Formats: sequence, C-alpha cells, structure tokens
Amino acid sequence: MEKIVLTPNQPFDLDLTLSCGQAFRWEKIGEWWYGIVADNPFKMRQNGNTLEFENVSPDFVEKYFGLTDDLPSILKQIAKDKHIAEAIKAVRGLRILRQDPWECLISYICATYKNIPAIKQMLFKLSKKFGEKTVFDNRVFYTFPTPQKLAKASLTGLVGCGLGYRAKYVAETAKRFASGEFNFEGLKASPFEKAREALLALPGVGLKVADCVLLFSLERFEAFPVDVWVRRIIIKYYANHFEDKFMEKVSSKKSLTKAEYERLSLFGRSYFGRYAGYAQEYLFHFERTMDEKHSLN
Repeated sequence: MEKIVLTPNQPFDLDLTLSCGQAFRWEKIGEWWYGIVADNPFKMRQNGNTLEFENVSPDFVEKYFGLTDDLPSILKQIAKDKHIAEAIKAVRGLRILRQDPWECLISYICATYKNIPAIKQMLFKLSKKFGEKTVFDNRVFYTFPTPQKLAKASLTGLVGCGLGYRAKYVAETAKRFASGEFNFEGLKASPFEKAREALLALPGVGLKVADCVLLFSLERFEAFPVDVWVRRIIIKYYANHFEDKFMEKVSSKKSLTKAEYERLSLFGRSYFGRYAGYAQEYLFHFERTMDEKHSLN
C-alpha cells in the first residue's frame, strides 16, 4: 500500500473529483474507489490529508489527479463574483483529472445526449467487448479498447454496446488514429483555437466534445464546455453579460446553434480567464448538487 500525505495548503477531495462527472469508469465500493487508467487497474481512498492507493506509483497519482496544480491560486483567480465564490466554498478540493486522451475522446463522443449512468454502461460494454480483461484485488477490469481494436470492430458490434448512431463516429475516428493520420502530440502546445479545430475535424466531435477533451485530458484549462447545466447557470446567474434578446433565445431552445455555443463558451473563457475550465467544473458540480438537494426536499 502506497501513501501520499497532502499539504494542508493544497486541498484535494477525492470523492468530489471522481463523482463530478468528468470521468466515467470509476466505482466506489465501501471506502475505496476502483478504476482503471490505461492498463493500470488500481484502488484509492482518502482519510483526511492522507491518500492510500495500490497498484500505481505516487508519481502517477500526483499527475492523474492534478495534485501539482496550485489549487488555492487557481480558485483565487476564478473567484469573480458571489455565485462562483459560493461554488468554490461548497466543492473546494475538486481537481481536474489528466485522463488518457484517447479514452476521454471516445467517452465524450459516446456521451452526446446521454446521461451519466447510460454513458457508464456504454463504456463498460465497449471495454468488455473490445478491451483486455485484467484482474486486480479479486475484481475484473477491462482496459479501454485501443484505436486499432476499434478500427477493426464491425458497426454491428459497436451498436451492440449501445452506441447507436455514435458507432460510425467511433469507428471512423478510430481508423484515423490507427492509421497514424491523427495523434494528440502537439495539441497541448498548440494555440487553443488551433487545437480545438484539429479535434473538430474528427467524426462525431462537436464543440462541446472538443472542449471536454481539451479540458479533461490535455490540460487546456481555458476550455469552457457548455452543456445544459452550464447554459442554465449562465441564464440564471450571468444573464447581465448578454442582451435580453439573446438570453431569451437560448433559454427557449432545446439545443444551441454553433454560434450560440461559441458565444456562451467565449464568455466563460473571457470572464473567468486562463482557468475557466476549473470555474466551469465548480459551477457545474455545485449546480447539480443543489438541484439534487432541492429534489430531495
């Protein structure tokens, strides 16, 4: 069993970080979180300032969980108003993961118009059918399928995992990676818009998917994904930054046009700055938590 003792001035909350909807292949059993990243199944728990984990190195844990991010400094930079200050207070310690970019990309292509339980089920079936089986701590895990494996998969096989119309996007995107036509190298260092454009050229990747991949796997913390929750947050708390007519328009529609999405996302990036993605995740998780509390009352 390995341990990391966190310094009190760098808060981290394992439960918040793994339950906030940024990653889909984690499960909490008792006090332990079980997951698999790349080929590594592992378990982890938190007791105060101590993190205990098995089957991965301290370096891996530090990198994957973003433990070297200067969280107090980041939170100070995004604390632009009362509402975000309230969110920061409520979910302080949530950190943005460094997910495997390939798994993150396919996960978010699959996530389009699906709720979290459905996404988890889809990715489990995909990994079970096309990944490699591995056993750790008497539990069975499946590695995430490689681009080569998914490129060879039949559409029927992918649809059988619950992907529906997303199956063809996953297959076509996998072929581009398997052939070496596309890779993630350079996207971290490219200008933000250029990195985004490269992702948008992939089948099944729209603005929200591209922003999620940039934020959750490529350390592009300026990305500001806009989903139904974030749109609701902007309408509720940040409407004064837009003209009434625009707010009425985005409030009354089920889905946003590309131009409307761009405008809301650009607002997030401009208003919150270089760590807009952290602001997005704090606001998103806080809003969902508040909504769940209201539903219970």
